[in-house]
Amino acid sequence: MSSLADKLDALTSVGELSEAQPGGAVRCYACGHRCLIRPGKRGICQVRSNQNGELRVPWGYVAALQVDPIEKKPFSHVLSGSDALTFGMLGCDFHCGYCQNFFTSQAMRDPQSEESVNYIRKISPEQIVQAARRSRAQVVVSSYNEPLITSEWAVAIFRQAQQAGLKCAYVSNGNATPEVLRYLRPYLSAYKIDLKTMQDRAYRQLGGVLQNVLDTIRLVHELGLWLEIVTLVVPGFNDSTGELLDAARYIASVSPQIPWHVTGFHPDYKMTDAPATNADTLLRAAEIGEEAGLQYVYAGNLPGRTKNYESTFCPHCRTLLVERRGYTILGYFITAQGTCPKCSTAVPGVWTAQPETVRLGGMGIPYLARF
Repeated sequence: MSSLADKLDALTSVGELSEAQPGGAVRCYACGHRCLIRPGKRGICQVRSNQNGELRVPWGYVAALQVDPIEKKPFSHVLSGSDALTFGMLGCDFHCGYCQNFFTSQAMRDPQSEESVNYIRKISPEQIVQAARRSRAQVVVSSYNEPLITSEWAVAIFRQAQQAGLKCAYVSNGNATPEVLRYLRPYLSAYKIDLKTMQDRAYRQLGGVLQNVLDTIRLVHELGLWLEIVTLVVPGFNDSTGELLDAARYIASVSPQIPWHVTGFHPDYKMTDAPATNADTLLRAAEIGEEAGLQYVYAGNLPGRTKNYESTFCPHCRTLLVERRGYTILGYFITAQGTCPKCSTAVPGVWTAQPETVRLGGMGIPYLARF
């Protein structure tokens, strides 16, 4: 067994998202794979394991911890201008060839990620919340690896964060189950889902199933969580007009008020031959979203090159509501009641009741948390 596996197995707790099965096996339902894990074996994610008939899950550490602009998640309708203390562990239930966080997400699956053992830092939920408060973050977010497979740890942190008056959010691939979403629901305010493709065959190449993600999108919305969706537009993979239109139409069928972020790919990990996404492609994708009836469409990763698709406008009267460039807020005009200042149309999202406190002109870059 590798030193990484040894260390991770020592940092575990009893899992709550499972059911006992005959012969000492356990059925895990932290993600859509619903792995049947026999004694001494691991789930597809490699970080949830069966030890002597008991599901053991990641606990008591982070592999990444920093303060990000909330716009970087990306959330464009959650406390704009605020900071999000973001933590991540190791592991993922997908194996996307273009993953930008593969050193953490592919731990225990790719030998290149063995060095992630050096990222592990023991920490308590109380220390994470303390870091959020000292850093003046308003949101605590689970991200960097797939948060669904470390949900028990996230809930332990979120309980403390809620008591401290902080909002909590997930940045996820959306390969969830109804069980894990209901387990998380009391603690989450917002949920971001990657809708990677509208082709099931392509999803299976990444390690997932399209229908699982589509079902998660619908259930997250039905549960009343604030939802934003991201599609990383990858040339030659999911950038056809037909596929983008399918994605936009599906989102609109759930709710036309769900923000859709179309973001630019850059070569990484195992996908270094595809070209980076250009601004014209993102603009085409954004226009497709609007044609499909979506009221809030954003084009990201290319600051200043996607016309007005970084900012938020009232869908009724087109008044500028939040002006952005990259992750920086240049202007904020939503009222304390969460409405358009001109026509009083309600703007969906999680907004501050004190708009005068919104930070304008911030650095727009991540920084280390304060302890």
